[in-house]
Amino acid sequence: MIAAGKTRLQQEVSGLNQWLIACSWLGLALIAGLVSVHTAISVSLVEIAVGVVGGNFLHLATTEWASFLAGWGAILLTFLAGAEIDPEALRKHLRPSLAIGTVSFLLPFLGAAAFARWGAGWTLPASCIAGIALSTTSVAVVYAVMVESGLNRTELGKLILAACFVTDLGTVLALGALFANYSFWLALFAAVATVVIALALPLARWFFGRYGSRVAELEAKLIFVLLLGLGGLATRANSEAVLPAYVLGLVLAGLFAHQRELVRRLRTMVFSMLTPFYFIKAGLLVSLPAVWAGAGLIALLLAVKLLAKTIGVFPLTRAFRMPARKGVYTTLLMSTGLTFGTISALFGYQRGLINQAQYTILVTVVIGSAVLPTLVAQAFFRPQESWAGGLPTPHPHQISEVTEGV
Repeated sequence: MIAAGKTRLQQEVSGLNQWLIACSWLGLALIAGLVSVHTAISVSLVEIAVGVVGGNFLHLATTEWASFLAGWGAILLTFLAGAEIDPEALRKHLRPSLAIGTVSFLLPFLGAAAFARWGAGWTLPASCIAGIALSTTSVAVVYAVMVESGLNRTELGKLILAACFVTDLGTVLALGALFANYSFWLALFAAVATVVIALALPLARWFFGRYGSRVAELEAKLIFVLLLGLGGLATRANSEAVLPAYVLGLVLAGLFAHQRELVRRLRTMVFSMLTPFYFIKAGLLVSLPAVWAGAGLIALLLAVKLLAKTIGVFPLTRAFRMPARKGVYTTLLMSTGLTFGTISALFGYQRGLINQAQYTILVTVVIGSAVLPTLVAQAFFRPQESWAGGLPTPHPHQISEVTEGV
């Protein structure tokens, strides 16, 4: 009887701790949101920062269920990033977006990986993670800047957004190709993912038309089933669950352009409840002593990323007859990094490919690349009109301010 009572008491205390832990995480998210509102800094950056404070000074620790929510948040975040790409803009600017986006991924990937391997003495897998993490362009920062500046309605803004997709798609593919476990499960995952992605649009279009706009939120549940199923197979294949989410989002982007209320509901759930766990967890794993110890390497890696982006992107902007000012602006925005950079670094850390000090260095560089190029671009090179001239009629599929956390 006493033992049974003790067990119940332990369960109650354990349950209480879980509620208090959840309260502390979302309390930090609330503080981050307030800071973001009053400073106009992306809430994702602030959530990472409060995670750093929580991990280094408040001794906040992650739990199994918090890690699950963080992972689920990353999957939905990645899906929404793909779903926000304007398919018409991608087709219209196919040549420049493919060229700029490809070079924007490839040169920083090769440059950062080479520097980490031969300049910093990292292992080959760690160097590849560094290359992938520093090759990204921040969907979060670019979306926020485009909407705030009104450039998402211009030809220049649409080109930059399309190029962002190409760059981040390269990151996703590189992460999967270099670190996948080539086995039966990977072949099964590839086969199932191909079929699901091929059938997703007609299935979703029929399902939304037949069962949409109901209290049960069946459209969202269908998306969740597809994402969780593909994510589960990807994880079983020793890959990353976010990899198929980005492509699935792009495939459904045209449909989601006409499902703005569904997108709004998904965003509300993702940004209020799930992504704070992801970004705060990313900050929790940053060790401040490691930041101070690696300050020199952090500065060098940041310089390598910015230099590689500049060498690759700026000449192409001139080749496509972009004015110099707009070319510099495009280059700076393509140099930003945030979400996929932290996802890549966290992927490497959780699989033992990099240690905590290396993870801290990469995440710090990623955060620096999200802030520095954006400030310079907005302060000195912000264009006043579109690259092609004029302001086209906005497409109904526009990016809202709430996507700043994507």
